[in-house]
Amino acid sequence: MTTTRGSAEHHTPSGTARLLPGAPVAEAVLAETAAAATGLRSRGITPSLATILVGDDDASAGYISIKQRQAAELGFDSPHVHLPATATQAELHQAIARFNTDPAVHGLLVQYPVPGHLDYDAALQTIDPDKDVDGMHPLNMGRLAVGLPGPLPCTPAGIEALLAYYEIPVAGREVVILGRGATLGRPLAMLLAQKRPTANAAVTVVHTGVPDWARYTRRADILVAAAGVPGIVRPEHVKPGAVVIGAGVRYDGRRLLPDVDEACAEVAGAITPRVGGVGPTTVAMLFHNAVRAAERTLSMIR
Repeated sequence: MTTTRGSAEHHTPSGTARLLPGAPVAEAVLAETAAAATGLRSRGITPSLATILVGDDDASAGYISIKQRQAAELGFDSPHVHLPATATQAELHQAIARFNTDPAVHGLLVQYPVPGHLDYDAALQTIDPDKDVDGMHPLNMGRLAVGLPGPLPCTPAGIEALLAYYEIPVAGREVVILGRGATLGRPLAMLLAQKRPTANAAVTVVHTGVPDWARYTRRADILVAAAGVPGIVRPEHVKPGAVVIGAGVRYDGRRLLPDVDEACAEVAGAITPRVGGVGPTTVAMLFHNAVRAAERTLSMIR
């Protein structure tokens, strides 16, 4: 994937960090995805991203609506199944199976979270790995670990795309990831350690179970906060001039609580904004994965 890149300069004269918004990155990824979708439709294949929502959570329904609107803008089909909150695990698996076996469906996601009586991880494992646009199926995580092609986890891939877009050097630099979660910290470490011009870094993963974690973050050229602990990263934890990517958040109702304290902008050289950082790139990567899955379908029918 290539994107139109921004300036490589990180500092601003005022001493406040240069902002790295995700929207321009997402727009570049989606423009590339739209072009690929147009090419597929000219060959008789309409790319599709199917979604499954269980229950009536307003936030989850809103996320589905965002994805459906984006699908329409890109010329994707967006089949959807809405199951009641009382749906059983078997009913969820049946909905997944229908999309797995539908050749017109190229990408599939189950909106997270699901009601508490359901096992999301068990459902994830029933998704066809080649249709797993979240890139979180165990087989796809294994592909990432050994460097085989496959859909990449969306937030880590979006972070790599963001760094590339803003021409932030990664190869050979020290990247420290604060957080070891399966959806972000661990896959991002594998991704940025791979031998690629936009990766190839020296990557360290630390977490809140390490009492002196700040000893590691203070030496990072690029610090990725992915702990999910509001305000955990403060200015004293950041190397002056470092690039800071805020990827971990929690919510208090509808209020977003990021890992990175806003005062870090006074120390960092470049930083993602409190709102609109890696979020837009994550959504863009869903469609990037879906269009690549559709392209693989084309290659199989030649």
